[in-house]
Amino acid sequence: MICAIVLAAGQSRRMGAQKLLLPFAGQTVIGHVVDQVLQSRAGPVFVVVAQQGGAIAEALTLKPIVVVPNPDAEGDMLSSVRAGLRALPADCEAVVVVLGDQPLVSSQVIRQVIEVNENAGKIVVPTCDGQRGHPLFFSRDYFGEVLTCYDGIGLRGLVQAHPDEVREVNVDSPSVLEDMNYPDDYQRALSKFREATER
Repeated sequence: MICAIVLAAGQSRRMGAQKLLLPFAGQTVIGHVVDQVLQSRAGPVFVVVAQQGGAIAEALTLKPIVVVPNPDAEGDMLSSVRAGLRALPADCEAVVVVLGDQPLVSSQVIRQVIEVNENAGKIVVPTCDGQRGHPLFFSRDYFGEVLTCYDGIGLRGLVQAHPDEVREVNVDSPSVLEDMNYPDDYQRALSKFREATER
């Protein structure tokens, strides 16, 4: 079983509003991201929210996901990854970690990352134009390591520590490199999504 962890515990301070609840594709940003994960080959899906993440959880009420609170209210991304890992079932063989503020990452891209695992990829990273991005896939072999190591570095530390185990998958979408921190980023994502759906 390959599970998914969606990171949705950020404070959105630079956006000036909770970015994951902004309108996108007829729902919210986080709702759209979760739909892409649900349409991929990953499942079950665990969405990590802040301890006070009730509004985000409410936006996902009708979706077949598990909401996981991050008890570290001011924690970094790694603390959310760890909260998600602790919630995974015992038969979870690997995980794909998806950022909640990357609404342009499609289910197809997530599937591409997961499928590389079938070719002995224990850690899989998508790339575009030679740059590594998200979502990141890693097998159960590294769960304990991520739970105890890489403070202050995050999952980048895992990738750097095991270069021989990393498989890159080249995708033709820069979405894997683009997150949404500022209002201009949000507007750009909206424009790109509209352009893609109008083709």
